[in-house]
Amino acid sequence: MSALASRRLGRRILLDLTPLRRSRDYRALVAGLGVSVLGNQLTTVAVPFQVYAITRSSLVVGLVSLTQLFPLIFGSLLGGSLVDAVDRRKILIVVETTGALCSAALALNADLGPQLWPLFLFPAVTAALSGIDSSARNAVLPGLVGMELLPASNAIFQSLFQTGAIVGPAVAGLLLAGAGVHLIYWIDAASFLIAMSAVLTMSPQPVPAAGDPGPGQPAQPARPGWRSTLEGLRFVRRSKPVQGAYLIDVNAMVFGMPRALFPALAATVFGGGATTVGLLYAAPGAGALIGALTSGWVGRVRRQGRAVVLAVLLWGAAIAGFGLVRWLPLALLLLAVAGWADVVSAVFRNTIIQFAGPDGMRGRLMGVQMAVVAGGPRLGDLEAGAVATAFGDTVSVVSGGLACIAGALLLAWRLPGFTGLRLALHEQAPQTAEDVTGATAAPAAADPAPAELATAEDATAEAAPAPAKTIAPTE
Repeated sequence: MSALASRRLGRRILLDLTPLRRSRDYRALVAGLGVSVLGNQLTTVAVPFQVYAITRSSLVVGLVSLTQLFPLIFGSLLGGSLVDAVDRRKILIVVETTGALCSAALALNADLGPQLWPLFLFPAVTAALSGIDSSARNAVLPGLVGMELLPASNAIFQSLFQTGAIVGPAVAGLLLAGAGVHLIYWIDAASFLIAMSAVLTMSPQPVPAAGDPGPGQPAQPARPGWRSTLEGLRFVRRSKPVQGAYLIDVNAMVFGMPRALFPALAATVFGGGATTVGLLYAAPGAGALIGALTSGWVGRVRRQGRAVVLAVLLWGAAIAGFGLVRWLPLALLLLAVAGWADVVSAVFRNTIIQFAGPDGMRGRLMGVQMAVVAGGPRLGDLEAGAVATAFGDTVSVVSGGLACIAGALLLAWRLPGFTGLRLALHEQAPQTAEDVTGATAAPAAADPAPAELATAEDATAEAAPAPAKTIAPTE
């Protein structure tokens, strides 16, 4: 193969970095996120380590984790309405600053003599902030890079998260063995400040014009609060593509997420110990990282709903196969395949959600997505454990993978507007803030024809949501 052909193949397969080259604001967002993700992963390991060191109780460690779940869901849902009502750049600045203060408080607690209550309070506050942060970052993407580059932008985000999930715990282990937890917290505080500094270099992000109040009603400016959140949920109920993106993710996480069984499987099936448990937990993340780094092709996929269904079918099949094998290397390979399918599904699902709603609704839609991502794995742990208790670990894993496949096929049949979705990303690409600097903002793009947004079956007034509009941000 010639050098030219090799370069072309690399561009088609490897992570597409075009969004980084085209948007200065996106480069700043990614730079800050990369540092912040690493710091967050360090603290994610340090908090349970310190809690156990103080209490010697795994129950208390579990309670600390549970305490973070409800603020995360609350922050995601309510924060989504805030993201649709306020300059998203300002939101990110406030969130990063507050996160730095929380990590600094944990560091001071470790330095001055550790108390237990700060380890409940400040991680819970940070969890609520992370829901707002994620909603804001994902909602701002279309205005930074344009619709055409959304898949590539989401893949870059995924590569950062997966890299942090692998590197962060390893670095945390080394730091805990040497310097101790207080240094980790100070590093996390510094990472928040670096992320905040990166956001400060971004252009102001204009407040979205409005959400989508419903058919036949005039658009009203979004106001933060539960009423605004309910408007977002009503939009979800009318939008088959968004419903499909949420439901198929819940299906995969509830039925096809056997991570709660990894310790038992390591001992009873693979005859290993702590090292085997670590490998089982790491394999999906490694596969997801490979998937993110080889995602150069995702921007050329137009039937993204069908791509999500196929990815979830692959996930379910890999999990079912994992439950049947007894050879550890093959089991790890199947888990890596599942992780690869999961990251592909995540890229396309986020793109569908970001594209489906108007700019003034994206914060709430991404907030619901964050709540789904937060709650789904916990329900999956419960389902896997309950089935394993009743019928055994192997039955739980295999039946979960098969149920995931069946659920994906059922959703594909019941939601043809999701399965047949065709996103006209090239035709709907909006201008970025940098494109309109010094000029009047371009008018909103014309509404796409129903065939561009969904199948003909889903283009009726009953099933189809309000068409997506692209609004060029102004300074």
